[in-house]
Amino acid sequence: MEPISAALAGISLFKAAVDGIKGAIGTANDVSDIAHYIDNLFEGEKQVQHKRSAKSGVGVADQFGVKSVASEIIDARLAKEQMQEVASLVDMRFGHGTWRSIVDERARRIQAAKEEAAAARRKKIQEAREFEESLKQFFMVAGAIVAATMFFIIMVVMIARADGDKYVPCRLAKYKKVDKEWHCYYEGANKTRTSMIIGEFCPRVYMCLYDPNSSNKIVEW
Repeated sequence: MEPISAALAGISLFKAAVDGIKGAIGTANDVSDIAHYIDNLFEGEKQVQHKRSAKSGVGVADQFGVKSVASEIIDARLAKEQMQEVASLVDMRFGHGTWRSIVDERARRIQAAKEEAAAARRKKIQEAREFEESLKQFFMVAGAIVAATMFFIIMVVMIARADGDKYVPCRLAKYKKVDKEWHCYYEGANKTRTSMIIGEFCPRVYMCLYDPNSSNKIVEW
């Protein structure tokens, strides 16, 4: 059995499939021997049925002309009649109900393929949503890390500035005891002046905040 040419389409493909089935069914041992003809039969019928809806880019005369309408009606009726003839031949050769089983199984597989395609589309959409959500979370975490890093850098800079040359050694310049407390007065670089009160004797050197020209004289408490 020679395969039907892939160049055939529509009613031509359908007729060639019918002729192939008629020629091969007498010697066929099972349905698989004529399966490729049956596939072409269904494909040709589908093309015939869809021919009326495939009119994009076709002129008005070709769409609604008597010749076009008549051809479509005749092709559809011919396909229906020959489909019934093929059904009878198959049932006669392989037993009653064989054709119905073929039609039902084909419909089941088509429905399963549609459901599988729909599930694949849903999975793709879900994966896209999950990727988008993961991307959002990534940017949120990355933003938090960047913000924390910037905050840390700013704090380090501020601490470095605070721990830099703002504290200088101040030496004891004057002191006196008031009751049981010592009033200590210190002087550092560039006339940095400060004072403190402690319970013990004043230390000779004190790390004080650098404040140049803080006062013209040491202020006594």
